[in-house]
Amino acid sequence: MANDTLVKKPPVVVWVALGFIAIGGVGYWYLERETPSAQAAPATAEAKAYVKYLKFSDVERKAAESYMKQVVVEIVGKITNAGDRPVRLIEVNCIFYDPYGQLVLRERVAIVRPNTGGLKPGETKPFRLPFDTIPPSWNQSMPQFVIAQIVFE
Repeated sequence: MANDTLVKKPPVVVWVALGFIAIGGVGYWYLERETPSAQAAPATAEAKAYVKYLKFSDVERKAAESYMKQVVVEIVGKITNAGDRPVRLIEVNCIFYDPYGQLVLRERVAIVRPNTGGLKPGETKPFRLPFDTIPPSWNQSMPQFVIAQIVFE
């Protein structure tokens, strides 16, 4: 009778599988969660005052089809730091509209990054911004660029 009341323990394989599932779930949550970062920070007053020294040139739109038959739109051009301060990071909001002037996509992207050496005073660097999630209702014109953040060295 005493043996009938005992609960059978699941085999080790079940525990290992449950462990992998738990680790995978925690890993997915960690990678997909939104973290407060510099990307979400608003531009400081100092950065807003410096915007006048950042000059865009040779900006054009290109479209290409990916190997998965998806259209990728690229905005390419150059940015010049006409001021006197070295910049480590510049992020812009690229704003896409439909034919009626309604916003269809706003995407914040880094145009100058620390891993590419930043942007020194008087320096000009090329940039390339690929977009593959633009809705079909987009009006096919150049997006509006709004500088969202500047981080100085």
